[in-house]
Amino acid sequence: MSCTQGRGGPPVRGPKSITAPLKAEAVEDLRVGDMVLLSGVIFTARDLAHKRMYEAIVKGSELPFSLDGQVIYYCGPSPANPGRPIGACGPTTSSRMDPYTPLLLKLGLKGMIGKGKRSREVREAMVERRAIYFGATGGAGAFYSQFVLTCEVLAYEDLGPEAIFRLHVKDMPLFVLIDAYGRCLYDLTRPISQTR
Repeated sequence: MSCTQGRGGPPVRGPKSITAPLKAEAVEDLRVGDMVLLSGVIFTARDLAHKRMYEAIVKGSELPFSLDGQVIYYCGPSPANPGRPIGACGPTTSSRMDPYTPLLLKLGLKGMIGKGKRSREVREAMVERRAIYFGATGGAGAFYSQFVLTCEVLAYEDLGPEAIFRLHVKDMPLFVLIDAYGRCLYDLTRPISQTR
C-alpha cells in the first residue's frame, strides 16, 4: 500500500478496497485520510428517513434493515436516466443526521458517507462503537452514479428521493474523514489552511 505525506497533512494510504457490510477489522485498520474503494451493499438515508428510523427504535418497532455492520450514505438520489440504475447521487450535509446517529451506532451501524463535520457526540459514539465516517465530494453526484450497479427502494417510498434505497456499489472512491479512533481530517488540516 502506498503512503504519501502532504505538507503537514496526514499520511494518505490507498486506495484500499473494502466491502460492505463492514467487518470490525476492516474499520479498525483504516486511518484518517486513507483513500478507499467501497464495494457491496449500502443504504441511502437522509433527514426524514433518519427521523423515522429513530422513532421506530424508540417505539420498539422493527427497522427496514438490520444496522449491523452496515453503511449509510447520506444521499437522496435523483431519478435514473434511461438505461441507468440511478441518477445523480451526491452526498448531503452530514450534520443534519447527528441527532439520530449515536443511537444508530449503538445498534451496529459501522459506516457513514457524507460531507462536512460531525458533532462531538457523534465522534465520541464512533470511538465507542468503532465506526467510520467516509467523505464524498459535494457536487459530484453524476460522478458517483457510475459506481452504482443497482438501486431499489427499500422503505419509506412516500418520501420520494428521501426514501431508503438499497444500492449495490462497485469501487466507489471515498476517503476517511473520521476514523474509528476519533481522528478527524478537518482537525488535521486546519493548521495548514490557517497558514495560507
